[in-house]
Amino acid sequence: MSNGPGDQSFIFAFAEVQRLLRAYADRQASRHGITRAQWAVLAKVERAEGLKQSELAEQMELQPITLTRLIDKLCDHGWLERRHDDTDRRCKRLYLREAARPLLGKLADLRAELTATALAGLTPDDAQRLLQQMQIIKENLRGALQHPCHREEKRREVRYG
Repeated sequence: MSNGPGDQSFIFAFAEVQRLLRAYADRQASRHGITRAQWAVLAKVERAEGLKQSELAEQMELQPITLTRLIDKLCDHGWLERRHDDTDRRCKRLYLREAARPLLGKLADLRAELTATALAGLTPDDAQRLLQQMQIIKENLRGALQHPCHREEKRREVRYG
């Protein structure tokens, strides 16, 4: 891409899509008595029951206290439970409760509805191509965070050295 106005438009458009998707997901999730953040916790635990609370905080890039509050609410609703770890009494492992299963079914339907709304007007091939391109963008950014370019390291040395 060039270093013109299109570059700036890309970043702003991407951020705006993310903001709108979050707002729409929040509104739709509230129909089921849950927040998008709580939904994300349930979805992660569904994929990896027995996950340590600390591991989940790291995966979700949340401060432990923030995650603790989300988990407290999910436990209060009877959707999630904490169990002590057999090998480390300081750890808590997370498990779905049976009451969460019907809710997760509804949320899977909601995810499909959100996806259909967001991708309306795109052909299945276009949607697939968009997903592939987003994966490339994600990997580009992940790589940039893990391996800063040489120019950035030099700039940092001059600036702070």
